[in-house]
Formats: sequence, C-alpha cells, structure tokens
Amino acid sequence: MDPLHKHVFDRLERFYDAVPRDVAGAEEHGALVLFVREGAGWPFYARPRLDATEPPSLSDVTSVRERQRKLGLPEAFEWVHETTPELLAVARSAGLSVLEAPLMVLDPSALPDPATLSEAAVRVLAADSPGLAADVAARRAVAAVSFAAAGTATGEAGPAERDAAVTELELAALDEERARIADGRRISALAGTPTEGALASGMAMRVDDVAEIAGVATLPSARRRGLGAALTATLARELLAAGTELVFLSAGSEEIARVYLRVGFRRIGTACIAEPAALIP
Repeated sequence: MDPLHKHVFDRLERFYDAVPRDVAGAEEHGALVLFVREGAGWPFYARPRLDATEPPSLSDVTSVRERQRKLGLPEAFEWVHETTPELLAVARSAGLSVLEAPLMVLDPSALPDPATLSEAAVRVLAADSPGLAADVAARRAVAAVSFAAAGTATGEAGPAERDAAVTELELAALDEERARIADGRRISALAGTPTEGALASGMAMRVDDVAEIAGVATLPSARRRGLGAALTATLARELLAAGTELVFLSAGSEEIARVYLRVGFRRIGTACIAEPAALIP
C-alpha cells in the first residue's frame, strides 16, 4: 500500500463499514462481514471485517455465499484492493468474477464550475419538496435505463424508455430518502432540460466527513453532452459546502474514469466488486 494514501484508505474502510449499519444487521463469517438489510430496500454486500487479523479465506467466502443464497440475496462482495490484496485471488478461486474499478478521490482545487461542463441544468433534490417522490422515481428510472446500456457511448434509449421504467416508490423507501436528505447523509441530483425532463441522475452518501458519489447515470440518447460531469461536479460542490473533507467514487471502467478526471478526481487505487461469473456481462 502506498504510505501516502494509507490514511485515506483507512478512512474509506470505516466509511464502507458504517454506511449499511443503521439499516442492516452485520453477520461475521471469519474475516468477512455480511450486511443483511432489515426491511425493504437495495441489498448490501459482504466485505472484509475492520478488526480482522487475517485476510479472508476461501472458506469465509464460501460461508458468506451459502448464507446469501439461503437469504435470497445477491452473492456480492466489495473491497479495496490496496487494503485487502489477498482477496482478489481468493475470490477468483471461488469462481467469482471481479470488476476492478478505478478508485478516485476528489482534489477540491481542481473542481470546476458545473455550469462550464454542460448546458443542462442540475437540480439538487430537497427533502421538503412536494415533488420528491416523482424526482426520486425519475432518478431511479434514469439509472435503470442507463445501466442497462453501460459505458459512455450514445444510444437510442431516452426519455420514452425512462418514462416506461418509472415505478411507484414504496412509502418506506420515500421516507428513508427524505430523512437521509434532511440530515445530510444523502444528496440526490437530477440533470436535464425543460423539454426532455431528467436525463442524468446521481447521488452521494455521507458519513461524518467522508462521502461517496455513486449511481451517476446518463440516458444513452443524452450522452456526450457533459451531463454526467456536471452532475458529479454539483454533488461534489454540495458535499464540500456541507463540510465533507474526503469525497470519493469508483468508476465503472477506465473510459468512465476519464469523465471524472475532468471533474477533479484522481485515481488512488482499485475498488473490487465480485459476483458470480454468470451475473457479470
């Protein structure tokens, strides 16, 4: 591990461990901890235990996968390679495919004005907005359409496909969103135009003075217009204004990482995401 970044990696480990704990139970499986969500919502992952004295073993991974299958959860593992380098070979020996995503940290001095990145307007969602339910549904629909056509290439899917993908939010999910926005743990944003509606979406999760920007997505028909960069820059500015000291993200590929370079993010390592091979295209 780069000693210059060790302090940053330590802070990231504490962040990853803290994010699920207010809505999920933690089950220990050797050197791994599996977070099991309590109630409805996006399922969590397994990752290395903060207090583990040995790296995760193949039996630890097998134990977690058996538990995930029993609970009907995705067999998902996440970790930072620089912090737990041994897990990469173990995960692959277990038959898992591993996405090695560029792990990037914001250099605040390099953060541009979002208005210089795109002509589209970026709007940060407010907890007390009467349109919050529709906005959150739109954010999720944009993400669903975008991630179905991964990458940065333009495509045909656009507002019509977004509208078809909109689903009504469960009341508990909306209440959770509103509460997290209100107390500063989450920032959500939409980018778009008055005629086309929401074209890009994203969010940030914050724990104390560390935050992760995630889920940045642009409809294929609206790509190459700077929307993802402008939305990311807006989220980063909001986080810094709220007193966040460390802002980071994981890019889905080297190509996507180049978008974040324009916004002031710099690569410091690799975030690993492992799933059964058949589930990764």
